[in-house]
Amino acid sequence: MPQMRSRLPRSTGYTDRTHAGQVLAGHLRGLELSDPVVFGLARGGVPVAAEVARALGAPLRVCVARKIGAPGQPELALGAVTAHGPPSYDHDLVRSFGLSTEDLAQACERERAEAARREELYHGHPVQLPGRDAVLVDDGLATGATARAALRMLAGAGPRRLVLAVPVGSPESVRALRSEADAVVCVLQPVGFAAVGQWYRNFAATTDEEINTLLEELGEPDQS
Repeated sequence: MPQMRSRLPRSTGYTDRTHAGQVLAGHLRGLELSDPVVFGLARGGVPVAAEVARALGAPLRVCVARKIGAPGQPELALGAVTAHGPPSYDHDLVRSFGLSTEDLAQACERERAEAARREELYHGHPVQLPGRDAVLVDDGLATGATARAALRMLAGAGPRRLVLAVPVGSPESVRALRSEADAVVCVLQPVGFAAVGQWYRNFAATTDEEINTLLEELGEPDQS
């Protein structure tokens, strides 16, 4: 599936997530999206997605996917899970820890429950996607585990077209996610990528209060 990116100098980065979203939005305007809905991957992807939604005149929603962390290394994602649908695992990485997916079942269900709690906190009603384009936005791609789980959940809702859009990402993760979306837009794919935060001068944590403020401004009302 098609991939879009710009080759920018390694020194190029972003002031903060708002700046990243503004830059990313400029790379999405040529996609001729149809009645799009923009999904920010909670939490850090939501401020980026808000700028994309503003630029596209699209509603903002939140997509929640939770890492299934490695034992003793919770920030290392062996997989990820959403509130609905099966978990997504990096099976090679799981085996490298001497584990099976059955060993991770308890952690998976704990993270699924947290994803469901956060979905309810952020919006609490489903959005209808058939006939509309879905744009999933995150602040960056490291392993791509949460993005993969979120893309699979959104694909199950039957959008007309599914787009993944990020300001920066590991080239390996971007390539691996091409098969999960109709288009992948990644502005920066630096050689030697180590962490998303290194490409932001301000990478402060996004709070639930910030997310709810953005949803009040840009969210799509419940039409049920």
